[in-house]
Amino acid sequence: MKNTTPVAQNPLILKFHRLLEAFAKSDDERDFYFDRVEGFLLFADLDKSEEDLANLEKELTSSKERYCLIPKMTFYETKKFMEGFVNEKVYDIDTKEKLLDIIHSKDARENFVEFIYDNLTELEKWQAYYQERSRIRIIEWLRNQEIRFVFEEDLDLATPAVEKLKRYLFDENIPKDVMTSRNAVVAKSKTYYSNEALNPRPKRGRPPKQVAKVEVEPQLTVDVYVTIPALIRLFLFIPEYSAGPVTFSAKFDTEAQLIASLRGSSRMKIDPKLEGLSRRLESLSQLSDRLKGAKGLGGEDEKLVRAVSERRVSTKEDETVDKKQGKVSAVAKGFMPGKTTEKMEMQKMIKEKKKAGIKRVAQIKGKKT
Repeated sequence: MKNTTPVAQNPLILKFHRLLEAFAKSDDERDFYFDRVEGFLLFADLDKSEEDLANLEKELTSSKERYCLIPKMTFYETKKFMEGFVNEKVYDIDTKEKLLDIIHSKDARENFVEFIYDNLTELEKWQAYYQERSRIRIIEWLRNQEIRFVFEEDLDLATPAVEKLKRYLFDENIPKDVMTSRNAVVAKSKTYYSNEALNPRPKRGRPPKQVAKVEVEPQLTVDVYVTIPALIRLFLFIPEYSAGPVTFSAKFDTEAQLIASLRGSSRMKIDPKLEGLSRRLESLSQLSDRLKGAKGLGGEDEKLVRAVSERRVSTKEDETVDKKQGKVSAVAKGFMPGKTTEKMEMQKMIKEKKKAGIKRVAQIKGKKT
């Protein structure tokens, strides 16, 4: 590392959700780099110009000790993630079998994410499991790199206090309130080097009551980087906060892209009952429109038809409706689909059978003695 590079006076304050996404999307085609000095992330985006990519390569080559490559997410690791979740957290037999089939099929990673996102009973469990296992993996890697750090999401400090710490990262003489926050960060950083950090124990005792979980987006601070070279700022990896299953995907960058893919897939099925109800509502809407558009009925008749179609017949108009029920029925009948001849004949036969009356049973005469 260059001697001119300043040294941080407190552990680096890192955003866990960014590291989570960088670790998930780092593969053979995408490279992510971690800065040891300030903790920012770089993404070697190949869509940038050749000049920009040349500047990035020059910076990485000249400062090899400053930047370290984020490890690649191998096929074996992704498969281990998915199998571990299915074996430990999925209890429904049919769902477990379906997920195992997906894991051992083509495009297992993306199909697994889409199935989980479409299965609400497993979605929340997968989010908790994936973040917990990824957290252990990231902490272990940072420890191996001998990096002093804390995750911003774990701090109990107010947003202004955290931003002050970032501004005074390389200063030794700092205000008293900043020193208090710095001591709190130093104490918190020690927890990541305990055995508990890599082997979290399950909490004992009676589980808490099930309460509706409210998803609250954490209040993260702004980024403050003072030593980043100007030529590589285009490669800063600063994605928006995301804690959903899309972070495990190598194909989708945002949740909106995942939802759009699900809408276009065959897995998005429509409930037949809802589809039938929708058709009935549409038919009633069309009938109502036709009744509203009726012309040449006269003043009172047109008013009655409109009232019937909109279900707004008042109690005062009940008598008028009763008197002219036959007339309105005749008008509405012209808009209703007529009965087929076969149905009318069938109803006629049923009425004739009912008129036949009760079958007569002959009286049984007594036996002669």
